[in-house]
Amino acid sequence: MKYIDEFRDQKKIQKVINKIKDYSVHDISLMEFCGGHTVAILKYGIRQVMPAGVVMLSGPGCPICVTDNSELDKAMEYAMLDRVILSTYGDMLRVPGSYKSLSQLKAEGARVVFVYSPSDALKLAKNNKESIVIFFGVGFETSAPALAATVLKAKSDRVDNFYVYSALKLTPVAARAILHMAEVKIHGILGPGHVTTIIGLDAWSFIPSEFNIPVVVSGFEPLDILLSLDMLLTQVAKKKAHLENEYARSVTAQGNLKALEIMYQVFEIKDCAWRGFGILSKSGLKLKEEFSDFDAEKNFVIPLKPVHHNPGCKCAEVLRGVLTPSECPLFKQACTPAQPIGPCMVSPEGSCAAYYYYGK
Repeated sequence: MKYIDEFRDQKKIQKVINKIKDYSVHDISLMEFCGGHTVAILKYGIRQVMPAGVVMLSGPGCPICVTDNSELDKAMEYAMLDRVILSTYGDMLRVPGSYKSLSQLKAEGARVVFVYSPSDALKLAKNNKESIVIFFGVGFETSAPALAATVLKAKSDRVDNFYVYSALKLTPVAARAILHMAEVKIHGILGPGHVTTIIGLDAWSFIPSEFNIPVVVSGFEPLDILLSLDMLLTQVAKKKAHLENEYARSVTAQGNLKALEIMYQVFEIKDCAWRGFGILSKSGLKLKEEFSDFDAEKNFVIPLKPVHHNPGCKCAEVLRGVLTPSECPLFKQACTPAQPIGPCMVSPEGSCAAYYYYGK
């Protein structure tokens, strides 16, 4: 099976492991910026084959996790409006907001529906013309083109009961924020494969040029990640800082130009709140004025309550790599996948969930 089996070849994997173990490095921290990488690294036991002097950190790579309580609270206010059906991805339903979760709101009678895609939400609007369907759009650059295409379809089909509340986020901005904060020392970065397939390899060139930190964009199979880590450690050992592409079968320099064209045809950049970071300038996407007829924020006035965060939950610190999930006092105690206190335990790509299932 091309591109799958060859990246799970045991002999090739062992060869790279043997090479990695030979590196003589000390006090080196590498960070992955993708939740998919976090899961794969823990699931395949990749941390266990790294040299003793290497620490691997997880960053803000889970879109569900970085969705701020202010955004989630607003979505719940929309769900309580008369005639509204709020639709979003299934993971978002269980994320605790300031006061409750969308699933709790649904249990109380609100019309909250999980969908697999924005086009499912558009179908929901077409099949429920007496209702108002608001799609709560969360995600990174990987999710934005599909939502943009759905808005274009809604406009061409003249659907007048479909709206979007956008909490879409742009990942390079968060990467820059982590490096500027300098709360943890990072010597190398494992770049996100799916996001970079859309935005292009060149989007990460600022990291080696401005921060003198090597970046390798990686795929998601065991051999992908091991090869990428080998490439990173080679740069670290040689005291180099370059941008490299291990995931060349999917990632190009400019990215998916058609997807980017559709994305920026519909969306423009805005300031956006991130869990663990606060408001980051030019880090989110909102609908352009010509698509304001589909913008929930411009068409519905809602009351907003004060935003709260559970002080015991350390998801914010985990997202910045300051703490590991096991250092949170709630981890595996009060906070489990069955009863999550924070979003990092809700999403399958969340660091806490990954540690819970694969940490050993």
